[in-house]
Amino acid sequence: MVEPSDRPASAAQRLGAPDSYGVSTLEPSLRPPTTQPSGGRQVPLRVQLLDDTQEVFQISQRSPGKLLFDLVANHLNLVEGDYFGLEYQDHRKMTVWLDLLKPILKQIRRPKNTILRFVVKFFPPDHTQLMEELTRYLFALQIKHDLACGRLICNDTSAALMVSHIIQSEIGDFDETQSWQHLLHNKYLPDQDALRDKITDCHRKHVGQTPAESDYQLLEIARRLEMFGIRQHPAKDREGTKLSLAVAHTGVLVFQGYTRINAFNWSKIRKLSFKRKRFLIKLRSDPAQSNHHDTLEFSMASRDCCKVFWKVCVEHHAFFRLFEEPKPKPKPVLFTRGSSFRFSGRTQKQIIDYVKDSEFKKIPFERKHSKIMSGLTSSFRSQVTTERVMSIPLADQTDTSSFRADHWGDPNGPPDTAVTNGFLDAPGSDPMARSRQTRLHAAAVGSVPAGDQHLLNPDGPGSPDLPTTTPSPKPPVSPDDGVVTGQTALTVAAAGVVPPVVPLTTELCVSTSPVDPLPSPLTSPLLMEAGYVRTDDEDEARRKKFPTDKAYFLAKELLTTERTYLKDLHVVTTSFQEAVGKEEVLPENVRNLLAANYEPLLKFHQGFLREVEQRLAQWEGRSNAHIKGDYQRVGDILLKNIQGLKQLTVQLQKHPECLVELERACRSSCRLEAVCGDFELQKACYLPLNVFLLRPLHRLLHYKLLLERLCKHYPPTHQDFRDSRAALADISEMVLQLQGTMMKMENFQKLLELRKDLTGIDNLAIPGREFIRLGCLSKLSGKGLQQRMFFLFSDCLVYTSRGMTKANQFKVHGQLPLYGMTVRESEDEWGVPHSFTLFGQRQPVVVAASSAAEMERWLEDIRMAVDLAEQTSDPQSDLLSSSLADKLQDEGIGEQESEEELAGSHSSLERPGHRGNTTVHVCWHRNTSVSMVDFSVAVENQLSGNLLRKFKNSNGWQKLWVVFTSFSLFFYKSHLDDYPLASLPLLGYSVTVPAEAENIHKDYVFKLHFKSHVYYFRSESEYAFERWMEVIRSATYSASRTLTASRKDLY
Repeated sequence: MVEPSDRPASAAQRLGAPDSYGVSTLEPSLRPPTTQPSGGRQVPLRVQLLDDTQEVFQISQRSPGKLLFDLVANHLNLVEGDYFGLEYQDHRKMTVWLDLLKPILKQIRRPKNTILRFVVKFFPPDHTQLMEELTRYLFALQIKHDLACGRLICNDTSAALMVSHIIQSEIGDFDETQSWQHLLHNKYLPDQDALRDKITDCHRKHVGQTPAESDYQLLEIARRLEMFGIRQHPAKDREGTKLSLAVAHTGVLVFQGYTRINAFNWSKIRKLSFKRKRFLIKLRSDPAQSNHHDTLEFSMASRDCCKVFWKVCVEHHAFFRLFEEPKPKPKPVLFTRGSSFRFSGRTQKQIIDYVKDSEFKKIPFERKHSKIMSGLTSSFRSQVTTERVMSIPLADQTDTSSFRADHWGDPNGPPDTAVTNGFLDAPGSDPMARSRQTRLHAAAVGSVPAGDQHLLNPDGPGSPDLPTTTPSPKPPVSPDDGVVTGQTALTVAAAGVVPPVVPLTTELCVSTSPVDPLPSPLTSPLLMEAGYVRTDDEDEARRKKFPTDKAYFLAKELLTTERTYLKDLHVVTTSFQEAVGKEEVLPENVRNLLAANYEPLLKFHQGFLREVEQRLAQWEGRSNAHIKGDYQRVGDILLKNIQGLKQLTVQLQKHPECLVELERACRSSCRLEAVCGDFELQKACYLPLNVFLLRPLHRLLHYKLLLERLCKHYPPTHQDFRDSRAALADISEMVLQLQGTMMKMENFQKLLELRKDLTGIDNLAIPGREFIRLGCLSKLSGKGLQQRMFFLFSDCLVYTSRGMTKANQFKVHGQLPLYGMTVRESEDEWGVPHSFTLFGQRQPVVVAASSAAEMERWLEDIRMAVDLAEQTSDPQSDLLSSSLADKLQDEGIGEQESEEELAGSHSSLERPGHRGNTTVHVCWHRNTSVSMVDFSVAVENQLSGNLLRKFKNSNGWQKLWVVFTSFSLFFYKSHLDDYPLASLPLLGYSVTVPAEAENIHKDYVFKLHFKSHVYYFRSESEYAFERWMEVIRSATYSASRTLTASRKDLY
């Protein structure tokens, strides 16, 4: 054994790198440090690896990102770790790389609820530069993922050949029955069925090929593809042509679609920079042409998008072009200029040199998806649960690093490595099955497996041997649900033994005592004190009543939202039909169109809801409790019904036509418009009628998001994974088919809704006009700053004031064309905070926002709209140019509308039946704004369920059925009610968890507050608590344009 004084210098020391808290990814023999930066709170960080498993690491928030990255690489025993990185979605829903130099606290706002993905970051030009088999295996997993998600585009021959090598590494030599079954149960390509024969033909030729050889061949094929390792970043050139920028080892690439149209080699690039949302590439001058430097300009969606891409370019240039890690710049004394960002880690040359000069012991690793048994595929990691905490011991705790890879499977190790709680490791037995069996048995007696007790208390005595039979848990727990992943505690009553109420999870933190209570990773620290054990009868009853698998809570979310969706369908098929039937004002063709395209959906979803209700009743043990396992899943029901829903695609495609025809009929008949307006004032119609007409299209998005979370939760071996993934593929196909129409109709519906809020403007919903943002700004005039309501469209900016009509509509004061408009910040010029000036064809207009963030949103959207207006020479864009939308322009409908308004019978000044609490009015009263991106996000973030509500000064909790949609909470007594009792618009509200001084001694409580208005809400589970917090934050924190996350870009 090498003494510390005799240990050779590490690679980092030889290369002159500064000391860090982390462990070099090139030195797997070293252990994580025993201390972390003082003062930082320990938080669990969940990392998803390339084999779809998830690991949880306990780390201080003040630790730099490098410490977490080194822990992941050390856990994998990865020598060439610098080819990889950790990516995550930040608070703006943008996928970014974890900065290794910055503290984690400054990068991840909600570390407990963020999943970081360990993926390949730098793709070398030649796979022979990868020295380790483990590195090549991880690269192969990355290629497999890129093929499945459609990122790695190639021809059918290359795709089939690559999939055949993947199958060879997973199941071995070709066997016709096994290969067909494997392809049937696993999805490697989006259009796999069409290539199945070609894949099997290629697989026949790989007889005798080992998994390592298959990885090598897979990399050999992939590296020749044009899209290998490419991540596209949407952009536009100066002419407005849609392009994509990417970066590779050679330099910056330009794509149009999936075709590379230009490339700028590193040697030709003089400087990369960005200014606001313009990305600049400055090229070196060509002596043969001219002496000036050529500058190329690309427009991206936002400044943040530019910055993200610029950082990736800086890192790629340093990794592939520099000989060593760049040194940090000295800090300036007075002023800073530019970004201090730099590449952190080893360059490719340093990695290659280090691996060549060093000799490493080959550490076995597990190929998770491979069924081929070899000496290198059973590692110590397969003998523990898939998900656990890699915790760093604090200075005053016992060091547990000795119980890592060196002891697992070591004959001289602890005695419990051979016998764990009396379960003998039979030769050839599945280590994961043993682990699940051990944990279930431990839960039945309220104890922890002996292997885990060494992590909790290394010096404690081993647990006594237990019988080899596992008592049947109640409620039943399927083998796949034996491992609880970050949910509520697994409570099992067995053999008359009632387990303690202390939550037992598989995520074990280092502790000096095994009896210390372990808080759930999803519970806010403000909701429970350290060491606090929940023992009240209500919480204990809840644990006994509900299962703990996350899939159960996803199924319950499906049930609650399906109930609300069915109510919304009843509004169209029953309530509205009755309202117009009494007056007999709805044209026959419109009535038949609505009935033919909505009633079949209503009937279908009634049956779907019954199936989900029956499955949830079985899952909760309220009926058929003797059945084992088959009912603890929901993917099979989703697959069956989504396949049935595909048969109704024709009806779904007709829904935009229903919306257009109804609007056309209302414009033709003032009596019908009055009836529709009166109907919208009824309690059952709690949203604008047009929103209900688009609900079936929105519901497809909800199914897709639920299935995505379900597939992420299930391991590939779970019995429900195959059905869930097949259902996700089917619903994704439907969404892709209908997305274009959905986007157009959402914009059209929003324009129709705004037309009812405005007076003094005609024909708002014209083809080619897009709604972008609405909100409050203060306009500077001779009388000072006056509050005005601004509406930004793709061709003009309209400002209004609140009128004195019965419905408090907004009267238009002015309209500013966007063509030729310029915007300039003018806070210094006028002395008004957060002000800017709009220079157009007429006199300048000075406006001020309520905050700096609000000003940035307006500036970004206005500049984007100006660019669009200048690029669009033809006002007839393709937004509503389809035959459906053209019907609104036929037969002089626009002129007929103007004449009727002049007649006064249905003048827009007194338009009957319009609500006074629309989004426009909420923004007016709360001095905020909302964009079309926010509306698109709100469409996806809808939720229903039971909540307990408490006011600030009240004592008791009131149980209510709550529906979140359209930035508002709607309250019902129960889900059976036909209309809400009250509503709470959330724009401007803040959502937090109660402080300890507020004396809310309950779990899963969140707080909504706006000025002096305070409400407390309590959910029934950790999952529900997190979901409510997530969707409400989507409404209370306005999405800036930096998301570009309009769903137009997400598909």
